Amino acid sequence: MAQKTAKKKPLGTNEQKPKRARTTRKAALPPAVIAFAHLKGGVGKTTAAINVATCLARMGHKTLLLDMDPQSSASEVFLSTTQTEKNLYHVLYDEKPLSAVIQPIGDNLDLAPASIDMAMLENRLRERVDGYHMLQIALENHPYQFVVIDTPPSIGVLTSNALIASTHLVIPVQASYFALKGIENMMQTYHTVRQRANPSLNLLGVLITMIDDRLSFARDIKADVTDIFGDKVFRTVIHRTVRLEESPAYRKNIFEHAPRSRGSEEFAQLTQEILDRCRNSSPKHS
Repeated sequence: MAQKTAKKKPLGTNEQKPKRARTTRKAALPPAVIAFAHLKGGVGKTTAAINVATCLARMGHKTLLLDMDPQSSASEVFLSTTQTEKNLYHVLYDEKPLSAVIQPIGDNLDLAPASIDMAMLENRLRERVDGYHMLQIALENHPYQFVVIDTPPSIGVLTSNALIASTHLVIPVQASYFALKGIENMMQTYHTVRQRANPSLNLLGVLITMIDDRLSFARDIKADVTDIFGDKVFRTVIHRTVRLEESPAYRKNIFEHAPRSRGSEEFAQLTQEILDRCRNSSPKHS
């Protein structure tokens, strides 16, 4: 007799469907406008803005570095003076479109440059009804995943424009004697902007910069800042290094100037922290 061929049972009775390997996907990042701001100069603000913007672009994110400081330090790293004739002055005062002044400076990285003429805007914009919102208007429907803003080291119309236009704020704090006093003033400004103009502005974190672990007072200041701000302080700190301090003189970011340096490694770690915090502070997580 011919042997009966056993019929295959359909999946779903006694047999189980083969399990698929689970893949964990990180939540998509909404566009973010990140202001690096402090009311005191020399805290590493411009260095942080340049290198975080560069690192975001290197990671594949379409990024705009926006220079709101009339000193133009960020702009001068990438462009000559003649290349900044079209700058944010014309956007903020003449109401030119932002696209009219943007210049590509690398893969996935554009720059909206500043000029010394922007110093005149402190008075000129103050006289206008919408003077504190000009950057917010200019950034409407921008095509970037990230906009990173370098701000002037003072509170005024330009810094206010940056904070009102931003979704996130990073406060760099130098590990120095005057650090805590300066950060108190910056926090007061942050709360004022939230209350009066931009309730959506989120303090992404406090960044300790220019730290020298050999100095005991620097370690004490780091501990004091952490005691005050807790988990708002970034785990990554930026140490004072020769390579980091000399890179602007060579008109390069730290990843070009010294790709294997401590500064390069720390800014890569900081940028990843910023990405994680942006993701966790999105509306899905609030």
